[in-house]
Amino acid sequence: MAQKVLFEIKDAGDKFEFDTTIEKELNQAQLELANLNETIDTIKSLKPECDKLDYSLAVSSGALCGIMDIFLVGGDPVNSPLTALTDNWVDNRVKDFAKLCGWPAKNGDSLASAIRYLENKFAIPYDQHGAGDAGQSIFGLTPTNHHFKSLAHHPSLLGLFFSILDQFTNQSHFVTVGELISLQKADSGFELKGENLLSKLFCAFTNWFGHLVSDVAGSSGSKGRGMGIPSPLWTWTNDIIAIKRTLKIPVSDFNQSMNEIAMKIFTQGFDIRFQVAQSIPVLINELVVRLFYSIRRMLQYFNGYAKEEWIMKNLWNSCEPFSNPTVKRMLTIAHGTFCLIDLSDATIQGMGVGVTAFNPVVFFMRVNIIGIGRFTISLYGETNRRIQLFKHKQPLSTIKQEKILVEYYLEGLQNLADIYDDSDLMIFIKDFSNSQVYQKAFEASIELAEKRKVTPEKILRTKQDIDVYFGGKSK
Repeated sequence: MAQKVLFEIKDAGDKFEFDTTIEKELNQAQLELANLNETIDTIKSLKPECDKLDYSLAVSSGALCGIMDIFLVGGDPVNSPLTALTDNWVDNRVKDFAKLCGWPAKNGDSLASAIRYLENKFAIPYDQHGAGDAGQSIFGLTPTNHHFKSLAHHPSLLGLFFSILDQFTNQSHFVTVGELISLQKADSGFELKGENLLSKLFCAFTNWFGHLVSDVAGSSGSKGRGMGIPSPLWTWTNDIIAIKRTLKIPVSDFNQSMNEIAMKIFTQGFDIRFQVAQSIPVLINELVVRLFYSIRRMLQYFNGYAKEEWIMKNLWNSCEPFSNPTVKRMLTIAHGTFCLIDLSDATIQGMGVGVTAFNPVVFFMRVNIIGIGRFTISLYGETNRRIQLFKHKQPLSTIKQEKILVEYYLEGLQNLADIYDDSDLMIFIKDFSNSQVYQKAFEASIELAEKRKVTPEKILRTKQDIDVYFGGKSK
């Protein structure tokens, strides 16, 4: 069977001309093939390839970690097994930091001694706690809630801002009952070190950070677990009130209600140490899913290739558990299952003995905010990948078929290039143009029209007549 290659033909008004060389066609075909490969790689990076076993493993991991969260974290920081581990870890880190800052530990290797040393070394003017000091003038300020109400005790950017402000002005800023209150001349014995603005800023930042470390495990006079520093995931309730009061914007009842809930859960032990304990089941869920994915893909690789074909780079590409959409989908399922179990438990515990007895403090004490945040990130990634896939309107199978056709076409062009060079082709094109084959085709069609007795004015005799008839061009 004869095979022919048809190149691009250009309309030159009253005739046709070839406008392509073999080299140009090869370049265009290679460019199109590269674009198709890039599109295929993009779709593969967006479309997960999970099977039933992947989904089952993800659900199992999420369920087991959800049960771990219920029984090992729970909603009671004082009696939580995992919180006891995180408290001990934080205590040791506070001691390490105190030793780094020069704590001699000559009074014994006790946590209270380390905290007292840090409190003296990183002195600040805003440490009123409502027990026999100027903080008594602030409504409701007690030793159990002053770390939450004091804005400078927050491990956030706004907390850093108020810490620097209070140290420069010798003030204390608190949020209580929906109001922003500042104590003037909060500590008569405080003096910010530094000889110029830059050095004072550095000292203020150092004092803020060092004092936070001293408070993260409770105060030096705390009995038992003590009150640490508030979680940055709840201090926003204070931040909103402070910003609104500063800008003279009315504080809504919702803002005050959320602030009261946040303060109550803090006084029950929901500090940054308990937040770390909540992150443990979430982290285990993350690691287990990625480990499941890697082990399964590694076994598939070993079973799919002979031993002499094993290549470390290919093995890593087949089982790396970070950038591919399959493991991301598994993580979404796992964290979604975790949150479903966690929220169900929190709702049941918050309901108490009946629907009318719903307790929001109990509910939020048991909700794993770290898990919800991680699940939200996964959902955002899934939504973004779905949008990117929607932009590629052609399915992957169609694009792969186009790639095969382009590869065949490219192979044919390469074979043609091996037989002819462009100079030979141009001679062929010139001879073809001079032969006026297309004019003979017109003459044959004219003769056929005359034999069928078509009226002369309706017979198309030239290319211009065809253009006028089909394209609406004027002669």
